[in-house]
Amino acid sequence: MSEAVTVSALWRGWRDQLSQRGFATATLDAKILVGHALGFDTLQLAVRESELVSSLLTSTVTELMQRRLSGESVARIVGHKEFYGLDFALNEATLEPRPDTELLVDLALKALPVGGRFVDLGTGSGCIPISVLVNRPDASGVASDINPRALQMAGRNAERNGVSGRLEFLQGDWFGALAERPRHPNRIRNRAFGELRADPGSRPGQALSPEGRGEEGFDLILSNPPYISSEIVETLSPEVKNFDPRLALDGGPDGLGPYRIIAAEAAGWLKAGGAVLVEIGYDQGAAVSALFAGAGFERISVEKDLAGLDRVVSAHHI
Repeated sequence: MSEAVTVSALWRGWRDQLSQRGFATATLDAKILVGHALGFDTLQLAVRESELVSSLLTSTVTELMQRRLSGESVARIVGHKEFYGLDFALNEATLEPRPDTELLVDLALKALPVGGRFVDLGTGSGCIPISVLVNRPDASGVASDINPRALQMAGRNAERNGVSGRLEFLQGDWFGALAERPRHPNRIRNRAFGELRADPGSRPGQALSPEGRGEEGFDLILSNPPYISSEIVETLSPEVKNFDPRLALDGGPDGLGPYRIIAAEAAGWLKAGGAVLVEIGYDQGAAVSALFAGAGFERISVEKDLAGLDRVVSAHHI
């Protein structure tokens, strides 16, 4: 497709190619990618169908479509994805947000007390804590990730969604990020931006530690950790296996590695009566519940998603 063609012919031609290659969402994919290349929204794409597209823009569309044909998702190609009614930018270090994870946000909003404070471990794009804070202007949180590139993107997403003043970013592996937290968090480093700012939720001299019970602990610990077993990762669709970061997918030989860490260490970071909410794979409810029970947690429940599959484990620290 190197010659000038109409908008209509351009997206319909690529729709047909995607359809022939077995893409179930061929029409939607073609419209989104052509619209993205031309700078058209859905309405413009419809009312300007008869306009000619230059060979330069046609080449741009071809490049985008070749990426889609290779298995890369539309969201990764355009660089953003909607989640919980909000828009989140993506990069190579962030997992693409999925609708199943919205249940975790629903449960967090219900569990978080007025003025509550939470931490999201392995935040990726920041979609979980940002969605919580947008819907709870009284709350504040901490988001951690081992990958600095993920934190950079999460920081930008916090800015664009207006919650950066209530969300602290820390780099590190699981609770290790909290252990390295500055000892005076009324002046904290937002590591996603490399700058110091005031923390409106802290008091002078207050610091978190593994004994952070009472007023200094968190009301809620959230995480959507890697939970796919290493062997199963290799069988995933190219869209996931080849483009989502492996670090955000691979939960170890049995997929339970991150849950063992969270269950073993979470109590030391929670207030009395605080809770943990973790997303799980559809067949991990019993195993993850057992890990939290073995760590002394109570009132453990498994919540199902809209498809009726086990999706979130909730556990309370009494």
